Amino acid sequence: MFEGGLHPSFGVDPLSAFFLAVLATIAIPVLIYMRGYLRGTHHGAAVAALTLLFIGALVLVVTARDILTFLAGWELMTLIPAGIILVNCADRPTRRTAFIYLAITHVGGVGVWVTLLQLTFIGPPSGAIATGVFVAAALIGFGTKAGLMPFHSWLPRAHPSAPSPVSALMSGVMIKVALYGLIRVILASGINPVLWGEALLALGVLSAIGGVVYALFQRELKQLLAFHSIENIGIIAMGLGSWLLLEGQGQRFWGGVAFIAAMLHVLNHAVFKGLLFMGAGAIERATQAHDLDRVGGLLRRMPWTGGTFLIGSMAIAGLPPLNGFVSEWLTFQSLIHGAGLHGIYGVSCALAAAGLAATAALAVLCFVKVCGLVLLGAPRTDRARDAKEVAISMRIGMALLAGLCVLLGVAPGLWLSTLQGTGGLPAVWVFILITGLTALLAWVRGARTAAPAPAWTCGQTVQPSFDWTSSGFTKALRLSWQWLIRPQNEVAVVRSHAIVRSVTYRGDVPHLFDTALYSPLIKRASVWTGQIRRLQSGSLRTYSIYLSALVVFALALLRLGLL
Repeated sequence: MFEGGLHPSFGVDPLSAFFLAVLATIAIPVLIYMRGYLRGTHHGAAVAALTLLFIGALVLVVTARDILTFLAGWELMTLIPAGIILVNCADRPTRRTAFIYLAITHVGGVGVWVTLLQLTFIGPPSGAIATGVFVAAALIGFGTKAGLMPFHSWLPRAHPSAPSPVSALMSGVMIKVALYGLIRVILASGINPVLWGEALLALGVLSAIGGVVYALFQRELKQLLAFHSIENIGIIAMGLGSWLLLEGQGQRFWGGVAFIAAMLHVLNHAVFKGLLFMGAGAIERATQAHDLDRVGGLLRRMPWTGGTFLIGSMAIAGLPPLNGFVSEWLTFQSLIHGAGLHGIYGVSCALAAAGLAATAALAVLCFVKVCGLVLLGAPRTDRARDAKEVAISMRIGMALLAGLCVLLGVAPGLWLSTLQGTGGLPAVWVFILITGLTALLAWVRGARTAAPAPAWTCGQTVQPSFDWTSSGFTKALRLSWQWLIRPQNEVAVVRSHAIVRSVTYRGDVPHLFDTALYSPLIKRASVWTGQIRRLQSGSLRTYSIYLSALVVFALALLRLGLL
């Protein structure tokens, strides 16, 4: 896989070239966008310089052909975003976010080191136990950086604290580069691809459904988009799992289709997620808010930002004829074909296909909520009411990616429709039909507008707080799924002489993996580190005793022939 020497070695093959093309596709609009985004900020020059270094680290990882260069690029790819987050804002919550991000990604990174050192200096594993440990280390190591559940906890924390263009690079490219490393390991490991395929399908379904479910209950826009990154990484993992299962069962044609679907979704997700994060940054610049309940009516006030954000929302929801639909459709076709395999393999593909269908439906619901609250309706705050369109460079960056969402949705239909499967992909005709119907409706409507009518509010003055909220959109799901998601509700009532003066309601959906897995681990780790800290007495005499005891212990092991 990699050379084990000390001399740096670089190269580009078709897989590397594809990921470099994805990076360039996102990096160019992001850099154009950053010109306007960072204008007037006191830390703009530092963020811009670190962003360029971040792009360089991504290139280093993809083109490295020796293990030291790859691992150096991997560590830089981890450290530089933390530096950008701290430069952008260094308050206490942000410092904690950066610490959690570094802690989780470095603990997971141990798996990357283990797998690469094994392949480079020892060779592919042999034996059931060694193979199991190797596969687990690779999935944990690369899966943590990719954001696969349950190794994803850093991702929804880091994105709200990072500048929006950096979030676009992290979500659009960095987590995909982690999948690039995993693909390299899978191809070099010599392990039965069926084992990898079953593991990736399981993690993919968990990530896709878990990511979209938690996204539904978010009120903060960038955190919602972060959970959708987890969802889409799960979709890519499903494509890769289908590829490996089909290849392992001798279905090379459909295995190739599944791999194409996974790579196409790598590109498509990079495009529409980069667009959505840049749109979130434009909304923040115009309204100083990321809370879905504190914006509204932005499509009229910011038509360029609102229009491109709407295109990105339709793409991520998998609606035709945009790019998200193409790759999800192709992934679904490969899974449907894989459902015809014998035994457990067919069952796995069938369950994954059902999971993908459920994920697509929930994604549509989520972005109906987002577009309804952010783009439509009346402004909910004075800042939203006074919002103005962002700088021209920011609009250009978003428009480039919005155009790609359309182009990548229409163009693949010219050749994908020739595939012999369970259905065609008439993307071009769908695009022509939708465009024609839209033009017809616009012509019929003409210049007419809906007549305003007063709303009945029981005699009270109409206020923005009467509008639908994020919690209102998802209340039915929160009630029906409460046995699983365990929502937390708090109602505060202020009374005066038996008269209710005010009622305050707050609802939250805690992250199950945090409460059940990560919080207990962090508490135990804190106890252990507190005990270990006692060994650091600061006394040179004590440290000499420690060193002497270690030498004696090593000599004893040598004497017994254990070293």
